[in-house]
Amino acid sequence: MRSNRAKVRAVSVAATLPMLAGALALGIPAAHAADHPLRDLLAGTRPAWATAKADKGATSDGARVSARVYLAGKDAAGLAAYAKAVSDPDSASYGTYLTAKQAQARFGATKAQVAAVKSWLTAAGLKVTGVTRHYVSVSGDVAAAEKAFGTQLHNYAKGSKTYRAPASAASVPQGLADAVLAVTGLDNAPHMATHDDQLPPPDTVFRNAGPFSSYYGSKTASTLPSAYGKKIPYAVKGYTGKQLRAAYGAGKRTGKGVRVAITDAYASPTIAYDAGTYAKRNGDAAWKTGQLHQSLPATYTNTEDCGASGWYGEETLDVEAVHAVAPAADVTYVGAASCTDGDLLDALGKVVDHHLADIVSNSWGEVEAAQTPDLAAAYDQVFQLGAVEGIGFYFSSGDDGDEVAGSGTKQVDSPANSAWVTAVGGTSLAVGKNDSYLWETGWGTDKAVLSADGKSWTDFPGAFTSGAGGGTSRTVAEPDYQRGVVPDALAEADSANGNRVVPDIAAIADPNTGFLVGQTQSSPDGKKQAYSEYRIGGTSLAAPAIAAIQALAQEARGKAIGFANPAIYAKYGSKVYHDVTDNPTGKGLAVARVDFVNGYDATGGLATSVRSLGKDSSLSAVKGYDDVTGVGTPASGYVESYRRR
Repeated sequence: MRSNRAKVRAVSVAATLPMLAGALALGIPAAHAADHPLRDLLAGTRPAWATAKADKGATSDGARVSARVYLAGKDAAGLAAYAKAVSDPDSASYGTYLTAKQAQARFGATKAQVAAVKSWLTAAGLKVTGVTRHYVSVSGDVAAAEKAFGTQLHNYAKGSKTYRAPASAASVPQGLADAVLAVTGLDNAPHMATHDDQLPPPDTVFRNAGPFSSYYGSKTASTLPSAYGKKIPYAVKGYTGKQLRAAYGAGKRTGKGVRVAITDAYASPTIAYDAGTYAKRNGDAAWKTGQLHQSLPATYTNTEDCGASGWYGEETLDVEAVHAVAPAADVTYVGAASCTDGDLLDALGKVVDHHLADIVSNSWGEVEAAQTPDLAAAYDQVFQLGAVEGIGFYFSSGDDGDEVAGSGTKQVDSPANSAWVTAVGGTSLAVGKNDSYLWETGWGTDKAVLSADGKSWTDFPGAFTSGAGGGTSRTVAEPDYQRGVVPDALAEADSANGNRVVPDIAAIADPNTGFLVGQTQSSPDGKKQAYSEYRIGGTSLAAPAIAAIQALAQEARGKAIGFANPAIYAKYGSKVYHDVTDNPTGKGLAVARVDFVNGYDATGGLATSVRSLGKDSSLSAVKGYDDVTGVGTPASGYVESYRRR
């Protein structure tokens, strides 16, 4: 499987920290400390890895620091309350959205708050380098930062490297406690370059070898060994929009009049050509003039550390998947300057500040352990502002199942763990002849390779390779909309009070039953670039697929859906969802795959394998709500269930 779900690089994160109940709804609480007279502490600003044992001594006073002070706004509690009310179908305020200007006037930071924050920072010797609706950015030396934030900065060993971090929690003057939401940048793990970069050319071409099925089961691997007592089909070449629209009950809806935004890092230099070519070749409606927009930063940073060219495929998948399912929707791509949290937050903030769309697809994230409370609060403030404007955010839940294989710890991903976004899980999807929906399983794949003599599968069913992310958050309290739907065994896995469980809803993700995408890529020698098509998957596919289906639903409703989770859970248990389980046919399920060893042609040989379906690490798709597929996948009737009657 080609890596396709982009990873966000944390600016000042590295450890799992306990989140106080309600912190995600109201921001990080500032706790007055007796040993810091006239100052209030900012919880979570000292990372857990900054221990006494790892302490290497004080950071040089002259070392440089760049930080952001996120602004709490004039009414953080009111913002959370209003966001909840306008998103709840049972509330009298449901759908009573504010404009971006109204939201800023009602909940944004006042001029007086901004002036006070700037005065405090400059008085300490820091230089204000930028002011947005969301934060004040500053730079200066360590001595000035220590004075401003009331803490010492030390160097700490972390693994084989050394990073700077606060020796104690940062604090703010007591009179500014209500104005400051969070501060980021005081620690520098991992270090990220800050120079401006040029975008690199596309990655080396990737192709699938085949043979293929054109729809699930259309071509049987009759010469290969059986699996689960029967001959198995070859993996599909890649589903197209027509097949996905039929599987998820699009009907005649096209997303007309609906605006969808996509956030990723960087920007593919060939996206317009690729999207147009793909639509023409695969039966999608042609893009109309002005239907695809891009909102890009003036400069890019960290292109090497972030693997900039790898994000081109992410953008291409997202744009083509949205258009394939919602061909009349207006699409705006908002590229971040890098894959760091700060830059991705800027991209999300741009969508909200200018209300660029009502539906936002986001196919990126990181493990929950990499998100500290300060960043969680900054993300949630943007999501809440979006909710009051009628904007819904959809995040992929992850591609590594319970994350144990990659991180050593069972955990969910962020920002999908936020109680203010729709986390999208993944399935293996079988679309049959004449675009008929056959079944879905929870996405989880075991892989076994063909034996040397070609007569068996080695160590069948093999090892876990990938699967939909999900599970129980350790930091986010259980939201009201999950109560009564999510089983107690999941919600209370880490706390008797109940925590957020991921995902909320699901769609096609398994690359073995994946989506066909078209992209301009580089030749192996790097001398030429050409358009080609390949099959791809991951919850990077599920997120834009659900975003597009929500565009169809919004067309049916005739008004923005906004933050959709309360409405999604209100429909739980009805026929508008496919209730997905790991074993929908009662028998083991698998497909055969033949891949180019070098990823693009047969010169390096072929590799044949069997991919077993419905085996997602320790997670299971069961009857009812589960932590692989949430409430299920959209069925016929889901889109029209949003019609106002």
